[in-house]
Amino acid sequence: MIRVCISGLGKTGKEIAKVLMEQQDIKLVSAICSPNSDKKGRDLGEVTGSSSTGIIIESSDNLEQVIFRTRPDVVVDFSSPEAALKNAKVFSRMKVNIIIGTTGFSKIGLKKLLVLATKHRNAIVYAPNITLGVNVLMLLANLASNILNSYDFQITEIHHKHKKDAPSGTAKKIAVEIEKGIKASGNLSENIEIPITAVRAGGVVGKHEVMIIGDDDKIEISHESFSRKAFALGALQAVRFAKGKVGYFEMSDVLNLKKVLGDYLENENSSFKERYTVFLNKKELQIL
Repeated sequence: MIRVCISGLGKTGKEIAKVLMEQQDIKLVSAICSPNSDKKGRDLGEVTGSSSTGIIIESSDNLEQVIFRTRPDVVVDFSSPEAALKNAKVFSRMKVNIIIGTTGFSKIGLKKLLVLATKHRNAIVYAPNITLGVNVLMLLANLASNILNSYDFQITEIHHKHKKDAPSGTAKKIAVEIEKGIKASGNLSENIEIPITAVRAGGVVGKHEVMIIGDDDKIEISHESFSRKAFALGALQAVRFAKGKVGYFEMSDVLNLKKVLGDYLENENSSFKERYTVFLNKKELQIL
């Protein structure tokens, strides 16, 4: 049984809490909010719109006491960059593994998370790109930039008007994956910049689109989340991955998509050999 604490009870945090409470191998043991939140002192079930849970939401000011009393193995943090970093220092020191889905971290903030995981030998999974679908998009964008390295790349991301950071952490990560692909193709230029357009409007949960444009054609890869349950299901996978781990990880480590792709290509190669064995002699097969 994995004992879990949830930190941050906005729309996504509440959806994650509901999904975690439905699992047979996970027990949600505590919930944390900011010191000034109106959720403090309320039952988690009341906040999530479900039945009473017996879990009373507590302030992050009492974090150490909450950890001592409820003994979580993993915390899922969807609060804010400032709160997540502050809380991570306490969780790490007390050997609680951490899933951070909060976006908006600075480069210095991310380095601090890496240092915490190294110093305290707990696991920190930094996953602003926590859905399975958007990770597939990143993998495809990485492959496309390696193959189509002479094309122009443009990222557009759209989120609800209340999202504070722009561009999103996921859009920035997509740009990094595209840059990696271009450099892996042999282009070692230091001036690779992938433009990102950020739109904040309405109630859009989240949409990311990559346009790959050449002189004669265009490819588009896009991902859109229709509900926050997509984030919750990603967080669930990250929780199961983090149990018992040590080190700094990203969602690509959780999903291991590059291994999936590698296995697929290996199987395709084997299938190709099998299909054409009847037409080829032994020497020709060795060349394959």
